[in-house]
Amino acid sequence: MADENNHKAADLPVTLRPVNDDDREFLLRVYQISREIELAMTPWDDAQKLAFAEHQLDAQTRSYRVKYPDATHQVILYDGEPAGRIYVDRGDREIAILDIAVIHEYRGKGICTELVMSIQNEANETNGSVSIYIEPFNPSQKLFGELGFKVVPDEGVDLRFEWTGDGLSKNI
Repeated sequence: MADENNHKAADLPVTLRPVNDDDREFLLRVYQISREIELAMTPWDDAQKLAFAEHQLDAQTRSYRVKYPDATHQVILYDGEPAGRIYVDRGDREIAILDIAVIHEYRGKGICTELVMSIQNEANETNGSVSIYIEPFNPSQKLFGELGFKVVPDEGVDLRFEWTGDGLSKNI
C-alpha cells in the first residue's frame, strides 16, 4: 500500500513558489480555513472572525520571520492553481514544518502527503528528523501518524510530532 501511495503522490501536479506581496488575500483565506475549527467555537460574527484571522496571520508572519529568518514560505500550487501554503525551516539536523495547509477544494488529493514525504526524503539524506506541532483537535494528526510521525514529549499546548527516518520518535 505504501508503494501505491508513493506512486500516486509522485504523479501529482504539485509545485511550490515563493510567497509574494500579491498573495495576501489568498494567504488570509488559507489561514482562516486552517483555524475554522477554533473559530467555529467562538460567538463571533463573520467580521470579527475576519479581523481575528487578519491579526493572527500578521502576527504569525512577523513571528516566523524573526524566529526562523531562513525559513521558506511558499504557495502550494496544484496543476498551477493556488491550493495552500507551506512554511518550512531547515536546520542542520531537523526540518521543522512550521505550517502546512490546503484549502477545501484541494483536500483529499494527496497534496500534503506528497509534500511531507518529499521533506522526509530530504531529511533522510542528512539522517535528520522532521517535526511539526499540531493542535490536539486537528484531524491532520491522522495523516502524520500514517506517515510515521510519533508524538514526542513537549511542554507546549500543541502536540509535537516527529519523524526520524526509522519510524521511531526520539526524545530531544
